[in-house]
Amino acid sequence: MAQLQYETEIRHEGLHKYEVVRGRSPYEVQQKAQAKLAQWDQMWQKHSEKDSAAQDREEAKQRKEEQKALAAQRTEEARQAITSIEDTLKTALKRKKQDYWANLLEKSEFAEPPPARPGRLQAPAKPLQAEPKYNPAPTFLDRIFPSRLQLKRAKATLQFKHDLEQWQKQMKELKEKAIAIAREYTSDMEDWKRRKDEYLVSRKWNNASVNMRKQEYLKGSPEAIEDYCRMVLSDSEYPETFPKHFELNYNHDNKILLVDYSLPNMTALPTLKEVKYVQTRDEITEIKLADSAREKLYDGLLYQIVLRSVYELYQADQTELLEGVVFNGWVNSVDPSTGQKVNACVLSLQANRAEFLAINLAKVKPKECFRKLKGVGSSKLHSLSAVAPIMKLDRSDKRFVSSHDVADSLDDTYNLAAMDWEDFEHLIRELFEQEFTQGGGEVKVTRASRDGGVDAIAFDPDPIRGGKIVIQAKRYTNVVGVSAVRDLYGTVVNEGATKGILVTTAAYGPDAYGFAKGKPLTLLDGSNLLHLLEKHGQKAKIDLKEAKQLMAERDRERRRKI
Repeated sequence: MAQLQYETEIRHEGLHKYEVVRGRSPYEVQQKAQAKLAQWDQMWQKHSEKDSAAQDREEAKQRKEEQKALAAQRTEEARQAITSIEDTLKTALKRKKQDYWANLLEKSEFAEPPPARPGRLQAPAKPLQAEPKYNPAPTFLDRIFPSRLQLKRAKATLQFKHDLEQWQKQMKELKEKAIAIAREYTSDMEDWKRRKDEYLVSRKWNNASVNMRKQEYLKGSPEAIEDYCRMVLSDSEYPETFPKHFELNYNHDNKILLVDYSLPNMTALPTLKEVKYVQTRDEITEIKLADSAREKLYDGLLYQIVLRSVYELYQADQTELLEGVVFNGWVNSVDPSTGQKVNACVLSLQANRAEFLAINLAKVKPKECFRKLKGVGSSKLHSLSAVAPIMKLDRSDKRFVSSHDVADSLDDTYNLAAMDWEDFEHLIRELFEQEFTQGGGEVKVTRASRDGGVDAIAFDPDPIRGGKIVIQAKRYTNVVGVSAVRDLYGTVVNEGATKGILVTTAAYGPDAYGFAKGKPLTLLDGSNLLHLLEKHGQKAKIDLKEAKQLMAERDRERRRKI
C-alpha cells in the first residue's frame, strides 16, 4: 500500500522563487518549508546589502558630480564678472548707436482692454394658453362624469394664470437686471475712456516735452546740452554695485563739458577668482583674487570708465557743440588713517574732440591712452591719492540769491497761507536746509520771479540717493491741480535734477497725485508742511478761509490806493 504524501507551496517575491515542498507528515512539510524560506531570506538579505551599498556608492558619486558642476558654474560666473570689468571699454564700443530722443518718446498705445460688452440675458419661455398641459383631453371617465372634466379644466386655467404671473414677474426682474447691467457697462466704459484719454493726453504731453527739449538741444541751449549729456551717461550700463552719480556743466563760450563723475571704490569689485571641489575632503573651496591682481583690475577699470564716458559723449553728440570734455573722477572711500569718509578726485582728463576721435579705442591700452591724452592721476589709482582737477565744477548759479531766516519769527498763531510769497519761499529753503545740511548737503534760494520756476535747489552729496533736487513752494489757498505738478516735472527734466519736491499750504487734487505716481516727485501738502516745521522746533497754523479773507482785504486796499 502506497505511503500518504503531504505537500505545500512556498514563494519568495524578492528572489522570484517558487517551490513545492513534500513530506510524509504535515510536521515534516512545515520544517522543510521553514528551512527553505530561511535560506531564501538569507540570500535576499545579502542581495539587498549589495544593492544598498551600490546605491550608496551611486549617490555619493552623483553628489560629487553635482559639487564639481556647482564649483565649475561658480568659477564661470566669477570669470565672467572679472571679464566684464576687463571689457568695460570694449562693451561700449560694441554697442549700437542710440537715438536717445526717440527712446524718450512714448509710443505704446493704451494697454488696458475695454470692458467686455455684456451678453444677452436668456428670457424664460412665455406660457401659452394652447399648450396641452393647460387643455386636458377628456378621458373615458370624464365622458361618463362631465363634472370631472370641468374640474380638470378649471385647475388647468388656474395653473396657466399662475404660470403667466410668474413669467411676468421673471420678465420684470430680468428687465431690471438688464438695465442694471447696461448701466454698469456704461459706467465701466466711461471710466475706461477717461483712463484712456488721460493716458493719451499724458503721452502727448510727454512727447511734446521731449520734442521741445530736443529742439532746445539742437539750438545749442547749454541747459539742454547738459540735460542730453546727462541722459547719455545715465544710459551707460554698469554693474549695480557702481555709483550712478555725476554732475555736469557746459560752457557755451568754449564749448567744453565738465563732468564730475563718482567712480566705484574697491569694494564694488569682485573678490572671487575660482571655486574648486576638493574630493578628498568633500568640500568646496573658494580662491580669492590676490590683492595685486585686484588692484590691477581696479586701476584698469578706472582708466576704461574715463575713456568710455568721453567716447559715449562724443559718439552721441548730434550738434558737434562739444569741442572738449573734462572728466574728473571722484571716489568715495574711508581714510584708513582717520576712519573718516573722504571724497577725492583721483584722476582728471581733458580730451579735445578731434584728438580723441582720431584714437582707435578698440586697440589701445587704457592706461597708455590716458597718459597720451595728458591725463592726471597717480601711478597707482587704487591708492586713491588725490590730484588737482584740470578744471573745477562751478556750482554757482546766477539765479541764486542770499537768503534770510523766517522760521524764528513764527508762532502757532501765524497763518502760513497768508504769508508774503517771497517770505514763504525763504521759509521753505530754511526748512529744507535743516533737512539736508545734516548729511553735508546745501540748499540755495533762486531769484524771486513768481513765475512758477525753481524756488530753491538742494544739493545732496550722497553718491547713491543724492544729486540735484528742485524745490518749488506754492503758497496757495485753493486745491493744487495737475498743471502745477506737470510744471514741476518739466522743471526737474530741464534742470537735470534727480528729484522734485512741491510744497504747498493747501492740498492736492487726485489728478495731481495721479500724475506724480511713478515719477521722481514728492508732493507735500499743508499738513506735511506743519509736521516738517514741528520736526524742526517751529510752530505755525494754516487757515485757508482766513487767508482768503486777508488777501481779499489786501487787494481792496491796493485798488483804493491806485
